[in-house]
Amino acid sequence: ACFRLLCSLLIPALFLSGILCVCLFVLLWGIRLWIQQRKKQLTSAGMCEILFLYSSRYKNITCVVYTGDRDVTGEDIVEGAFRRFNIKLFHPVKFVFLEKRYLVEACLYPYFTLLGQSLGSVFLGWEALLKCVPDVYIDSMGYAFTLPLFKYLGGCRVGCYVHYPTISTDMLSVVRNQDTRFNNAAFITNNPLFSKFKLVYYYLFAFMYGLVGSCSDVIMVNSSWTLNHILSLWRAGACTSVVYPPCDVQTFLDIPLEQEKSAAEYSIVSVSQFRPEKDHPLQIRAFAKMLKKKRLGQQPSLKLILIGGCRNQQDEERVDDLKRLCEELGVSNDVTFRINIPFEELKKHLAEATIGLHTMWNEHFGIGVVECMAAGTVILAHNSGGPKLDIVVPYEGHITGFLAESEDSYAETMAHILSLSPDQRLEIRENARQSVHRFSDQHFEETFLLSVEPLFK
Repeated sequence: ACFRLLCSLLIPALFLSGILCVCLFVLLWGIRLWIQQRKKQLTSAGMCEILFLYSSRYKNITCVVYTGDRDVTGEDIVEGAFRRFNIKLFHPVKFVFLEKRYLVEACLYPYFTLLGQSLGSVFLGWEALLKCVPDVYIDSMGYAFTLPLFKYLGGCRVGCYVHYPTISTDMLSVVRNQDTRFNNAAFITNNPLFSKFKLVYYYLFAFMYGLVGSCSDVIMVNSSWTLNHILSLWRAGACTSVVYPPCDVQTFLDIPLEQEKSAAEYSIVSVSQFRPEKDHPLQIRAFAKMLKKKRLGQQPSLKLILIGGCRNQQDEERVDDLKRLCEELGVSNDVTFRINIPFEELKKHLAEATIGLHTMWNEHFGIGVVECMAAGTVILAHNSGGPKLDIVVPYEGHITGFLAESEDSYAETMAHILSLSPDQRLEIRENARQSVHRFSDQHFEETFLLSVEPLFK
């Protein structure tokens, strides 16, 4: 009797499920056809053809950039790119302005931030798709959940350039080991139940992230560290390649590399946005520890210059916290903050610096590290991520810089670099400069075009 009852319930349930699946398929197919019709209308109006990087190889391509910036014009964005990053555009670019960028802001999701931002990106992507339907869609912002949207509903060929995985195996290990970090609060690490719940949440999210990421026809990653994580999560090695990000190394290489002269003051420069993962407190504490030892002897004075961008009020509050930390450690007069400075001023600071400082754990690449090396500083970076695997590596068997991890090791290595003779530092600086040519704009263009070629066949 029970078996007959189950059969009597199962058959209608399967029938109903089949009808719902067919209805869902028809609905999605209808949406796809509707979007394709909009695409024809928009293309005939000359609004959007292909989202791509201009090059001499594709002269008939229109490049469209989706942006969530408000109260600015396209000209403002282009001018800002030149002023802040020395990026010059030699071809016109069309900008599509989106209204729903607030849906991907982290502050909107105090809990389940990864999931909230990812779902928010789907709604933002839907707005972008309605405003402009491209032939080729390349995501460079890390919105992997928009890839199936553009591919299956927009009918686009899709590619992505991954700067940093939304979730990584390192993040899973941090939660599994109950380590307290900026993205794993103490109240979670101190509670085994919360830690297990977060671990399950991370594993489920990693599974979904792998599904949407594997939809991409072309996958580019910016470093060996990112490559290892994307291969582990997306499992699409056949269409995945490393494309180092473009660094304007020539601008920094144009700075004359001269023999050091006796100086009354040495400067140590850090270049990075004032975000929590950059770990500026580690820089200040290590500098204060080294400074305390240096003052015991007759040494030239030292100055730490923190250069970076503030994106919002949270970043500005973070800078205020760092200034208070300097006061507590008694180094306020020895630490200078330079916020949102013009590119020319950045060059000047790097040209005068002795050490370039970087402290982010598992930095995905490290453009600031490359810039410091190209400018002629002796780099001291974190012993992890892109700096360890790709940048601060021996060049033709010669040392190009130094790596450290803890507060003590940073303080000791800074002291060691300053104890070297000018000739020894000059040799390291020359090796570093020669090694950064592989991160040039030209090399990026060549590898980028080679990687995206399948999207245009």
